[in-house]
Amino acid sequence: MKILVRILLAFAWLLPGFAAAEDFPSRPIRLIVPFPPGGPNDIIARVVGLRMSEIAKQPIIIDNRGGQAGVLGTDAVAKARPDGYTIAITSQSSLAISPTMEKIAYDPQKDLAPVTLVAEVPEMLVVATDLPARNMDELVALAKAQPGKLNFASAGVGGLPHLAGELFKLTAKIDIVHVPYRGAAPAINDLLAQHVQMTFLDLPVILPQIRAGRLRPIALGAKTRSPLAPDVPTTAEVGMPDLLIENWYGMVAPAGTPREIVAKLNGLAREAMTDASLKAKLAEQGLTLVADTPDEFRAYIVSQTQKWAKVIKDAGVETSK
Repeated sequence: MKILVRILLAFAWLLPGFAAAEDFPSRPIRLIVPFPPGGPNDIIARVVGLRMSEIAKQPIIIDNRGGQAGVLGTDAVAKARPDGYTIAITSQSSLAISPTMEKIAYDPQKDLAPVTLVAEVPEMLVVATDLPARNMDELVALAKAQPGKLNFASAGVGGLPHLAGELFKLTAKIDIVHVPYRGAAPAINDLLAQHVQMTFLDLPVILPQIRAGRLRPIALGAKTRSPLAPDVPTTAEVGMPDLLIENWYGMVAPAGTPREIVAKLNGLAREAMTDASLKAKLAEQGLTLVADTPDEFRAYIVSQTQKWAKVIKDAGVETSK
């Protein structure tokens, strides 16, 4: 009888009811960041993860696994044991764009359990200072007067800045040419050198150049103006409400993680994000905390996947699938 009890206990973790009944978390949680240290994804994970650790009274260990625009680290979560002790804070790219752009090893909607949308950061449309356009109307008029002559830079094919430019082309009905770079830094450098005319980039990435007067802001792809750039209108304010472009980051666990464990993770994350000092620290980076339910985040991933899949198709963006 004792042997039978030991066998049952050894395999009890396989039963969702047992996992849900555990005093979760009872040991350290591994939080995968699918990008190198220092970027927005890493900053969010470290700040939110630290506060979650304090609330849970368990260590949350950051594990940076960069590669393939977030795909490799996100795949590691999809393949982890579904017990809540391996999670990730990952990006829009790996959850809603890469599945359309390329063949990847996981299906975000089948292989991952959404926990919560964590944060959003808007994309800013900026132009080189030598461009004779000071607002959206002037920029669109200039592009229409010179079809195929103006260029927009991006940090790489299939990334959000690229697709933002494609959505701008579709929305404004203009012909501008995409020039991809291997990252944001060289794209900004060529924009400063006036080799290209415009780009979309995360607000905190481009803000220092705007404040220094080296680049001219045109519009912010957000629902409301940012306190970091209060004089810059939103895309809706300049007549393009469909040009809502925000990068976002969300927490996920492996599919099959018991709903009770997902709910506990969601509760920890949401409680962490109510911390005033945490909010202020991330606001300084141009990030807005969100915090929603697992079901709401799942629906958001689906809607964002559909949105960018349509842009990719309508713009004729070449994919590797």
